[in-house]
Amino acid sequence: MLRTPYSVIYFSFLIFALSCCTPKKGTVVVEQPGVTVPAFNADSAYSFVSSQVAFGPRVTGSEAHKACGDWLVAKLRAFGAEVTEQTADLKAYNGDPLPMRNIIGSYNTATNKRVVLCSHWDSRPWADNDPDVKKHHTPIDGANDGASGVGVLLEIARQMQLQQPTIGVDIIFFDAEDYGMHSDEYDSSDNTWCLGSQYWARHTHRADYIARFGILLDMVGAPHSRFCQERYSRRYAGNIVDKVWMTAHALGYGAYFPLTAGSYVTDDHLPLNEKARIPSVDIIPYDGEYGFGEHWHTIKDNMDWIDVATLRAVGQTVMHVVYNER
Repeated sequence: MLRTPYSVIYFSFLIFALSCCTPKKGTVVVEQPGVTVPAFNADSAYSFVSSQVAFGPRVTGSEAHKACGDWLVAKLRAFGAEVTEQTADLKAYNGDPLPMRNIIGSYNTATNKRVVLCSHWDSRPWADNDPDVKKHHTPIDGANDGASGVGVLLEIARQMQLQQPTIGVDIIFFDAEDYGMHSDEYDSSDNTWCLGSQYWARHTHRADYIARFGILLDMVGAPHSRFCQERYSRRYAGNIVDKVWMTAHALGYGAYFPLTAGSYVTDDHLPLNEKARIPSVDIIPYDGEYGFGEHWHTIKDNMDWIDVATLRAVGQTVMHVVYNER
């Protein structure tokens, strides 16, 4: 799904943060007076992840993909969102046709004070990181890699129907993220990943669309995940990284959000940063020792790797960031 061409490198200017787990006076964490942030229901998010996996591998263009996409549209509408579907006929790096379908759910559409919350909803068409080479062309369930971020965002959508934030929010489920080059054909210069977000960044669902910032969720469900500060995120949106990670620490989720720098990761936030010019951060568990986890791009990526505690840490953190934005 993703590649990281660099090892973990730590920023010297973050050294000061390693000595504490909670933000000090004067940091970016500000709880607005009178703001009540809804409680994120991790069990609900878990059920949304499970429902996606039940469709089977959501490989772009498959029957399971279409059925799951219809379900996502229905869920967003049921949760009060104004839904836009963005479709295009794309081609994968190997010539496979990709009937891309980005799904956008918008709240508070009258305001230009907007933020983007996003995740990819397709799953990897082959388990090319599986230790069993015979499985390298087997589609994966994508419980963590795909469904977990969508599950968190669906629960946030459900909460926004009950209590809307003061700003506008666009929840975007990007398609065709995980159809990138097969591992045995890998070329670090390729641009075969994140096709849905690349398309959206060039053709936003509304003309002249602007947003203050974006938050991408990718593989946010595994037990004991550590979301180091991804380096493209720090490059393009360092202040948003500070806001998200300090918020997590203020909420007691510092173990999930260490104040350390990770690696460069090619993901859906890159087109948002580089093409749409929306400063965006990637919440993703990568480190130099364990990579994306032993289940990444293997047939192990199933519901056994989804943990409600991790879903809660990510979901509640993102909700606090959004609901405190003015």
